Amino acid sequence: MHINHLIDPAFAPASAAVRAGDIPGAVLGVVTAAGERAVRAEGSAQIEPDHVGVTRETWFDLASLTKVIFTTTRILHYVEQGRIALDDPLTKVIPDLRQYDMNAAERRLTFRQCLAHDTHLPAVEPLYTYGQDPQTLRAFVLQRVWKPGPPVYSDINFILLGIAIERLSGLPVIDQDLAEGLTFRPDALQCAATERCTWRGRVIRGEVHDENAFALGGAAGHAGLFGTIGGVLDFARGLLDGSLLAAASIDAIRSRQTATRSVGWECRHAGWHGGDICSDSTIGHTGFTGTGLWLDFDRGIAWSLLTNRVHPTRHRDSGILALRRATGERVSAQFNPAH
Repeated sequence: MHINHLIDPAFAPASAAVRAGDIPGAVLGVVTAAGERAVRAEGSAQIEPDHVGVTRETWFDLASLTKVIFTTTRILHYVEQGRIALDDPLTKVIPDLRQYDMNAAERRLTFRQCLAHDTHLPAVEPLYTYGQDPQTLRAFVLQRVWKPGPPVYSDINFILLGIAIERLSGLPVIDQDLAEGLTFRPDALQCAATERCTWRGRVIRGEVHDENAFALGGAAGHAGLFGTIGGVLDFARGLLDGSLLAAASIDAIRSRQTATRSVGWECRHAGWHGGDICSDSTIGHTGFTGTGLWLDFDRGIAWSLLTNRVHPTRHRDSGILALRRATGERVSAQFNPAH
C-alpha cells in the first residue's frame, strides 16, 4: 500500500481520541527508508489558558525520546570515533563518580549497562526537590549513594550518560548542536503545551516538562529535547537507511541486551506500546508527555505519534497505551514494502 493511503486509517484512533477529549492534539508521521513520508495532525496544541491549534509544524516536548534521539545516538557517535567503548566504565569519562568510595558499585557501571537500563539504579529521584542549582544537582547525582535494587527503566542511567556527554564535548546538554527540526531551546509560541505545573505555578509551554531536567538547567540526558514531526522522521529515516550511524551501532540498537531492551531502545515484546503486528526487528521508545517513535527494520518503515496527553494534567487516564498500540498495529497491518 502506498504510504499516503495508509496514513488516514492509521491516524483514525488518534483522531477519535482527540474528538473524545482524551488528548488535546496529535500528529502522526510515517516514513520509509526510501524517504517517502506522510503526516496528519488534528486537535489543540494548547487548550488553556488560551486555545492554540496543532499543526505539522508544532514543536513537542519529546520527553524520554531524548534518551534515544539525542543521548544514545551521541554516545554511539563517540564509540564510533574511538573516544569510548560501550563496555568502558563511566569513570573513564567521569573519574569523580562516587569519588569518595573507590569500591562503590556506581564506579563499575558501563555505558552499555546504562544504555540498556541494566543497572541497580532507581527509576527516578525527585532531584528538583533538593534545589535548582544545576551544577550542585549534577554533583549530587555523582556522589549520591544510590540504594541498590533490581534493574529497572531508570532516568538516573541517562542523567549520568548526559553528564558523560557534557564531559566529552565540553558543553552542557542544552547547548549541544542538533539537526534541523530538533532543539533544546524552542520558541514557546510554536510549542504544544504540557502540564499545569503545581511546582512552577504555570502551564508549561516551550520549557521542559520533566522537573529534574528543568532543575538540571533545562535539559539533561533523559529529557529536554523538543522536535517537530519532521525532525523526528528525519532522525528515523537516518536509522532506517543507515546514514546516521555506522553498521555496528545500528546492530547495537537492534540487538537485545535484556529481554526487552537493546542499547538505548525498547525491543518488540508482547503488550508493548508498538503493537503486536510489527516484525521482531522493531524497536521503539516512548515519552511521558505523550510522544513515541517506532522503527520496523524488516518493513523499512518508521512511525511517530506525538501528543500532548499531559495537558493540562497528567492525573487523568488519556488511554495513551491503547492509542499507541492501535496506531502501530494499523501501520504494520497496512504497510507492505513490496507494494
